[in-house]
Amino acid sequence: MAKIPTVAIIGRPNTGKSTLFNTLIRRRKAIVSDTPGTTRDQVAGLIEGEELDYLLIDTGGMGGGTADKELEDDVHQQSVLALEHADLILFTLNSREELTRNDLEIIDILRKQKKSHVPVILVPTKCDDPRTIDSVLPEYYSLGISEDIIAISALHKTGLPELRSTIEEKLLSLHFERSPDLKEDAPRIAIIGRPNVGKSSLVNAFMSETQRGKSPLLVSTIPGTTRDAVDTVIKYHETDYIFTDTAGIKRKKDTKGDIETYAYFRSVKEVEQCDITVLVLDATTPISRQDKRIAGLAVEEGKGLVILMNKIDLVSTEEKKLRQQEIELQLQFCKFAAIIPVSAETKEGLLKIFDVIEMVQRNRTRR
Repeated sequence: MAKIPTVAIIGRPNTGKSTLFNTLIRRRKAIVSDTPGTTRDQVAGLIEGEELDYLLIDTGGMGGGTADKELEDDVHQQSVLALEHADLILFTLNSREELTRNDLEIIDILRKQKKSHVPVILVPTKCDDPRTIDSVLPEYYSLGISEDIIAISALHKTGLPELRSTIEEKLLSLHFERSPDLKEDAPRIAIIGRPNVGKSSLVNAFMSETQRGKSPLLVSTIPGTTRDAVDTVIKYHETDYIFTDTAGIKRKKDTKGDIETYAYFRSVKEVEQCDITVLVLDATTPISRQDKRIAGLAVEEGKGLVILMNKIDLVSTEEKKLRQQEIELQLQFCKFAAIIPVSAETKEGLLKIFDVIEMVQRNRTRR
């Protein structure tokens, strides 16, 4: 089976990583903002290139910029993991600014990484004035991390065709080729639910222990950690499934600021584009009005629906039975949907999810 290569975009916060990601993937997937630390999870998307396909990862900004030290450390660790597993690295630098301490720390990491022979393309961003790049090129070459320096301007769309072709040239030189394995008809599954019901934990639990370190998801107990929608391809019984872990859907009036508002609409958009929705409920809390709204969204869009009652390891057998009865009563308009008790922590019920998804997909294709 041909391996799909991984290309990681790294850099300190707000050097244009997410804008570059969205431009390369040709759709708005990462949240773009001037707020440091906006991309908290790694955002991943499959790019179908001219010569081969590759997975593009937009990492969280390395090197500070947020008030939350614990979350900042998690993001840094996820970025380091992305570096370790990347086949090609795109390193972004803001051409309008002097090199910062954070830039130099990343450069030091890349110099050490160079020993593993992973190629690096240095991407100066925000080069709207050609004179800017002329003045900084000598310094960038002197860094000694790459001979490939491609300046880009998202505003004027300059440098992007050259960057796309160089990415593919580098990957082809590493003997990668287009993979025929990921089927175009692979079911796209959106994992939806209120914040902090365990959506990201469930996706990570699907993966084997050896794969878990490569996961493009950041697991945290802080509500709202997954603000970007993240694609993960999982194979089960030789069938590929594309799981999208969405930002927790809140009521519109509960979303604070432009970033969470956009994340809400991104989640709604993912539901529109998926084949099957997996609604995750928390077995430790009663059904809320928002749970009903989220389920209603999936039904209104005519999507296949599977309901997961997560965190059953935290409730008694009697409580689990009562919670299932409550779900059946409160979500009567979803009588067609299977309810599966699961635990991301103990992995109870996880494989049954795939069997039910397979059945739902078969029923959808018969329509």
